[in-house]
Amino acid sequence: MNHSTYRTAHHAKKNAKPRLVEWRFVLVATVVVSVFAVLVMRAAFIQVIEPDSLIQQGDNRTKRTRYTQVSRGIITDRNGEELAVSVPVRAIYADPKIVHENGGFDDMRRWKALADVLGQDLNTLRERLSNPARRFVYIQRQVSPAMASYVDQLDLPGIYLRNESRRYYPAGEVSAQLIGFTDVDDKGIEGIERLYNDWLTGTPGSRKIRSDAKGRQVEILDETQGESGKNLQLTIDQRIQALAYRELKQAVGVYKAASGSAVVVDIHSGEILAMVNSPSYNPNNRADAAPHKMRNRAITDTFEPGSTAKPLAVVSALEFGSAKLGDVIDTSPGWMRVGGSMVQDSKNYGPLDLTGIIRKSSNMGTSKLALSVPKEHFIDLYYQMGLVGDTGTNLVGESGGIFHERRRWSDFEMATLSFGYGLSVTTIQLARMYSILGTYGLKRPLTIVHQENPLPAERVLSESNAKAVVEMLEHVTLEGGTATKARVPGYRVAGKTGTSRKAVAGGYGEEYVNIFAGLAPVSDPRLVVVILINEPGGDLYYAGDTAAPVFSKVMAGALQMMNIPPDAKTVSSLAAVQGGKGNES
Repeated sequence: MNHSTYRTAHHAKKNAKPRLVEWRFVLVATVVVSVFAVLVMRAAFIQVIEPDSLIQQGDNRTKRTRYTQVSRGIITDRNGEELAVSVPVRAIYADPKIVHENGGFDDMRRWKALADVLGQDLNTLRERLSNPARRFVYIQRQVSPAMASYVDQLDLPGIYLRNESRRYYPAGEVSAQLIGFTDVDDKGIEGIERLYNDWLTGTPGSRKIRSDAKGRQVEILDETQGESGKNLQLTIDQRIQALAYRELKQAVGVYKAASGSAVVVDIHSGEILAMVNSPSYNPNNRADAAPHKMRNRAITDTFEPGSTAKPLAVVSALEFGSAKLGDVIDTSPGWMRVGGSMVQDSKNYGPLDLTGIIRKSSNMGTSKLALSVPKEHFIDLYYQMGLVGDTGTNLVGESGGIFHERRRWSDFEMATLSFGYGLSVTTIQLARMYSILGTYGLKRPLTIVHQENPLPAERVLSESNAKAVVEMLEHVTLEGGTATKARVPGYRVAGKTGTSRKAVAGGYGEEYVNIFAGLAPVSDPRLVVVILINEPGGDLYYAGDTAAPVFSKVMAGALQMMNIPPDAKTVSSLAAVQGGKGNES
């Protein structure tokens, strides 16, 4: 080989290209290393940087929380009579996805049977289940066990049952506004049910489990015991409640009244024994219940108390010292001008002692007594006697009354205030005022929930003056008084009528509110009863003819049910005054 040949061969060997096998090896190695690097980085991301998200996703597929049902607390009266209980019912629900996966509505005969038994339209039912992406749709809540059993026998795919409870009210319309009711989820939305919802509602138990792909339980992760709702005992005596409602409902019908309310209070403890309203409704079937029937008028509706407030003028003068028990007030000639306005009685009663002023319901007498004391002293008494502000029950919707504060009070405003105009109160506020008189000047909050010991009281009147006014009020029910129909056989009764005109724009209209507030027995007051008849539409529109007879029946029954002994004896009047029927304004 010559020299040129050698150089050519050597040069060709130096510039030779890599073979295909070598490139494949490099490519595969690079891919393997890259994949391994990606896996390492992904593992590091999952394990170190963000592990919680994937753990959460896994738990969402396998972890489940199941809740155990607990019952709502029972509401009872003071004697253990059930007023609200929970009864077991069933809820019907559907899983639209399962419904569509199993042929949807192929078997229309069974779907028609389901719609018929539930009282629903078949086409509407189909529309509600038309979306297979949905997993839960309520078909109907709170169905009876018998209906649920029928639905179960239909064996429709995707239709299921679950346990729940429904509130039942054994007293029905008698205690409807007081007890209230719950919604479909057993949450209180009116009355006692709403006020004490947290107390009555239990805490459901829970169990956290891990399940397999078929939904079977494989592990219990955590378990919490549920707690049933607490029971609630009210001060209400259902026997008196039923009696008061029956008499009130009958009176509203007989006197063609728009509505009525009644309250019974235990004087010694301040416990409310009855609180009823008419018209009422059935809380177990509220389909046709009008909103105005659901209102607890005894605590929400206000009215001018009229003559039922007149004892305050007498006690105010006695407390201040501007009048004494033996004093006589000249009401002649039966009218007078005060600040340019007229105050008058229905007739000229002439000279009247304090008992006569109450007995005859004299506007002239109470006006002169009110004007004999400082205005601040007289107005403050309305606060002290519970006619302004809440009564302590804390009931939902309770009104504190309407009392317009003024920098200056004219003499005429003071006069009208003395006979129950110029302020508005509720039935329960009036009951509290008379309970203070019944305790001879001790004031305590009214209660609706039973407690072992009465709430503490404060003295707002001297015992002697309060007792004297109670004895004056007894003459209202005796011959010559304005409320002889309020008498209770065998018992001494004290009370006061009130027939006030309802205020309208620009003055007073032709509609009346009839009230009787009283207590018994006078020798040892135990019960206060207040009866209100709103807008009587018949020929009788004085409280002595409408509210007083209802008071008599309710008080008589309540005294007997409470086993309170009769005390009827010869009445020792403070200064008996003969005469006929007086004012009821």
